Amino acid sequence: MTDKTDFKKTLDAYQARRGRFRILDVPDTRYLMIDGHGDPNASPAFTGAIGALYPVAYKLKFASRRDLGRDYVVPPLEGLWWAEDMDSFTARRDKARWDWTLMIMVPDWIDQGMVTAAVQQAGAGNRPARLDDIRLGTLSEGRCVQTLHVGSFDEEAEVLARLHGEFVPGNGLRMVGRHHEIYLSDFRRVAPERQRTILRQPVAAASGA
Repeated sequence: MTDKTDFKKTLDAYQARRGRFRILDVPDTRYLMIDGHGDPNASPAFTGAIGALYPVAYKLKFASRRDLGRDYVVPPLEGLWWAEDMDSFTARRDKARWDWTLMIMVPDWIDQGMVTAAVQQAGAGNRPARLDDIRLGTLSEGRCVQTLHVGSFDEEAEVLARLHGEFVPGNGLRMVGRHHEIYLSDFRRVAPERQRTILRQPVAAASGA
């Protein structure tokens, strides 16, 4: 029996504390990805993305254990979020205007051939509606700021206001890239007030800093 890797425990990028903003350098990371648009609470595309990503992620896990002797815990669901007018995301929370990419991290020893095979296997039975939308992509974020939010997603606004309006400029930084969330809790099963979510923002040095 091989040891099982739990990336939430072994990777620094999955470490965050409530009430603390931390600057870290995130290495390039590969993900299974699906894109979408609109209110996640009312979008069949959103639930369809989740319904496609998890079967493939588990097929990869089982193949890795069986064929490579490397077992691991399937990493948490993650999401990139943005809007043409970011105030509709951070302040007004106008969810109908949001764009998103849902993702599950893929270990670096998994190759494209294994992903292709996992997609085919996931579609052999009750085929997920968005299975063909899955792609394997690399996210390059570099320097980031992140914190742990405990509570509902609609309570993130206050934390984001502090992150964007106080911590980032106060440390000679500016925001780049897309808002990134890591869902340490399964929001389909955990009560909103108990949900644990890492909030991450890629940053760069402000001009003249």
